[in-house]
Amino acid sequence: MKNSKTLFLAQAALIAALYVVLTLLANALGLANYAVQLRFSEALTILPFFTPAAIPGLFLGCLISNLLTGAILWDVIFGSLATLLGAMGTYLLRRHKWLAPLPPIAANTLIVPLILYFAYRIPGSIPYFMLTVGIGEILSCGVLGMLLLFLLQKYKKYIFSATAAKK
Repeated sequence: MKNSKTLFLAQAALIAALYVVLTLLANALGLANYAVQLRFSEALTILPFFTPAAIPGLFLGCLISNLLTGAILWDVIFGSLATLLGAMGTYLLRRHKWLAPLPPIAANTLIVPLILYFAYRIPGSIPYFMLTVGIGEILSCGVLGMLLLFLLQKYKKYIFSATAAKK
């Protein structure tokens, strides 16, 4: 029992750290924030397909990333909640591989544009932000995330053994 809790915490912490590092990389390239976003870290939102430890890991990683990249309070709160909702949705759909990236794409495409429009007051419209954020999420979660899912699926018994979802 203790080993599984320790493994859960270690996996969550590692996922959070990976999310932060990948977001900081995207931020350094000018891709992590604002109307056009391509966060490499969002590819990790498929990890709840393999382990429930990814849910708190992704949430904390996003929260820390938003704080480190200078996001305003509303973005820290609601952007992180969007990632949490997406991660929970991916976990709930873990028996349907091809649907795994849809919850984070949907959550971020619906929530982040509202943050951009109301909190940051970036010029543009909510539908425009839904388009730009949605494209970024499709590329991050749908393309990169699915590539990651197929790669990790080969090694899941080695990486996620104690918390692997039963397929």
